[in-house]
Amino acid sequence: MNTPAQTLTRTLRLRSVVLFGLAYMAPLIVLGTFGVIADTTKGAVPTAYLLALGAMLFTAHSYGRMARAHPVAGSAYTYVRRAIDSRAGFLVGWATLLDYFFLPMVIWLIGGAYLHARFPGVPSWTWIVGFIVVTTALNVLGLKTAERVNALLMAFQVLVIAIFVVLSLSHVFHLGGAGALAGTAPFANDATTLSGVSAGAAIAAYSFLGFDAVTTLTEETLDPERTMPRAILLTAFLGGGVFVLVAYTTQLVHPGSAFHDADSAAFEIAMTIGGDLFSSIFLAGLVVTQFASGIAAQASTSRLLYAMGRDSVLPRKMFGYIHPRFRTPALNILLTGAVGLLALRLSVTTSTSFINFGAFTAFTFVNLSVIATFIRERRSGRTPGLVPYVIAPAIGAAIDGWLLVHLDGKALMLGLIWLVLGLIYLAFLTRGFRAAPPEMKVGEDPKIPDAGARR
Repeated sequence: MNTPAQTLTRTLRLRSVVLFGLAYMAPLIVLGTFGVIADTTKGAVPTAYLLALGAMLFTAHSYGRMARAHPVAGSAYTYVRRAIDSRAGFLVGWATLLDYFFLPMVIWLIGGAYLHARFPGVPSWTWIVGFIVVTTALNVLGLKTAERVNALLMAFQVLVIAIFVVLSLSHVFHLGGAGALAGTAPFANDATTLSGVSAGAAIAAYSFLGFDAVTTLTEETLDPERTMPRAILLTAFLGGGVFVLVAYTTQLVHPGSAFHDADSAAFEIAMTIGGDLFSSIFLAGLVVTQFASGIAAQASTSRLLYAMGRDSVLPRKMFGYIHPRFRTPALNILLTGAVGLLALRLSVTTSTSFINFGAFTAFTFVNLSVIATFIRERRSGRTPGLVPYVIAPAIGAAIDGWLLVHLDGKALMLGLIWLVLGLIYLAFLTRGFRAAPPEMKVGEDPKIPDAGARR
């Protein structure tokens, strides 16, 4: 039982929770990954985002159902543990660690790619290492940068996105007139294939990570049974709407998928529509976004590792360590920074797929958790609705599973290896599956007052 000092204060309303989710999603990231998705879909980026949005809305509905049934922090791990099985919940939590570990790495990788495009004389590894060193130092010191600049960061992102869209439409209008603004080419062309769009949607889903993260605020939200489901759906819908709009206007400016460097394609487009001045503003917006997001993501990863170490799911001596002066999980922060060095050897496509393996695994099992809840309720004599508890989550699980198998091959291999390692570790923890695994408490913890907000 928690002591009063460990009890969270419920202060957040719907608007605050939605803003947190949108800030976590970092809307400007749609431009950060545009070239990669364009290359994968052969120039059908908005279609990939529409498919990803459809999947996320079904899954967001399931997250809302589970958040209403279990109004506590813990997200997918807690839902699967309580609705299906504690061992399945552990493996979902284990798979999600890929999401946490690789998220900071992808953020640093994208930021490094765009800075290298602007300053080609400086090796990209210099920028990546610089991101890692600075954000790691700030997180060890406990600076709450991500939390303090959330509102300002969102305002700046929205401003840059709005300018980008307006300049894109103006560029297209001057080249082709009003008729060119309503073309269908961005959605499909002669090179468009279902497998290509599916693979693109699997990458595009990276941009949606955040609608599910709001569930970690459940214990700090007023009337969570009502507020949280609405916040989850609103976050997914609003974020997805922005992604589709920006992808459409950007694809209008640059049909097809031929770029000098796919990892920094939006910088080329910013130069085309706005010249040096706007390209500099765009680069500043993207780098600031990546920097602040990296701080929050690294802090959140270290926090999850601390929670697991504190509960002895991971070795407590290392993962449960708190620095005596800075009161931060310093060893976990350093470990996350070390993992980020893998960005020196990976591409944006592969690294985002690593993240999405954990995310799609969690999404699929949250959908299945709703169906498991339906079965349990029926056995208890209650009759929940067939559409919200079976049909909708079944569609969500099917789409998530489809996107999962269309991830990068390296990511699938690594993900499966990671799951096998998790299964072996679970067997050790449970003495050959004879006992329940220790419980991961993935909620807020006042012992780490300076942890970031991204998860």
